[in-house]
Amino acid sequence: MLKKITAFIFFANYFVGILAVALSIETLAQLHLPLNSIPYYLLIFSATVFYYTIAYSSPPGSDVSPNPRTEWYRTHHRFIRVSQYFFFAVCLSIGCWLLVTRFSELINLPVYWWLMMLGICTAAVLYYGLLPKSVISFNLRNTGWLKAFVIGFVWAGFVNIFPVAMLKIEHGIDVQEPAFMLWLFVKNWMVMSANAIMFDMKDYEDDANIQLKTFAVAMGLRNTILYVLVPLLSVGLLSFLTLAYFADLSPVTVFFNFIPFISYLIVAFTLRKPKSVLFYLIVIDGLLLVKAVCGISGSFFTSSIH
Repeated sequence: MLKKITAFIFFANYFVGILAVALSIETLAQLHLPLNSIPYYLLIFSATVFYYTIAYSSPPGSDVSPNPRTEWYRTHHRFIRVSQYFFFAVCLSIGCWLLVTRFSELINLPVYWWLMMLGICTAAVLYYGLLPKSVISFNLRNTGWLKAFVIGFVWAGFVNIFPVAMLKIEHGIDVQEPAFMLWLFVKNWMVMSANAIMFDMKDYEDDANIQLKTFAVAMGLRNTILYVLVPLLSVGLLSFLTLAYFADLSPVTVFFNFIPFISYLIVAFTLRKPKSVLFYLIVIDGLLLVKAVCGISGSFFTSSIH
């Protein structure tokens, strides 16, 4: 029973939806801004689950797969279809509600906010090639080493740009120091990209067979850890330390934010041996939850940023 519940939470992408909400809250907590409305968090949870389910679902009648996640989608196809209708309806309902109740705020949102959000959404759609092939057949996921930075960019934008933009729409609140937001974005981009590269290590053999030159395929697992993951996480840490210096964050806040980076490095060095799909979904994605919890907790020990 426990195994079925675990598979349900992680294979059905509910945990990823929780991560989207938690990381969005972390951004606002670290910028010492008020939280978004509950409908917004329902929207991003539903949109995240819907997006990843489209990406990984398989058509009915597919052959039995040795991949546990693919097989779960095959055997739960009817549930997935109903679930997708439900989450699409939630997204549509909240989107219409925002359009009606916040119409003037939406049209008065500065153009640069719309351009940033449009760029993030475009990258997200192109990453999995979700548009009909008759429209465009380009798929950013097949770009080898670049794909990790693309999905890292999408996630960083989704949990950094969107919550702040929505806060301006809902409450008219602006970030007083945009540079702080930039450093947080860079930190999250590096961490999310490292997270994606760690997932690529799971698909090392499959990617090698189709000649998809991810870092793991091109450099090997050990070199990917030493010469890609460690530098990326170091850049992310440096970005946070820059923010900590200029924002005068307390030592306790800095300590809390060190924990995820250390955790990532520890887990990275365990990936030289093959792991199960659930290991990656629980442990590696779980590191993002650790990051969110530590970021939120650390924000309580700095009264404000200036």
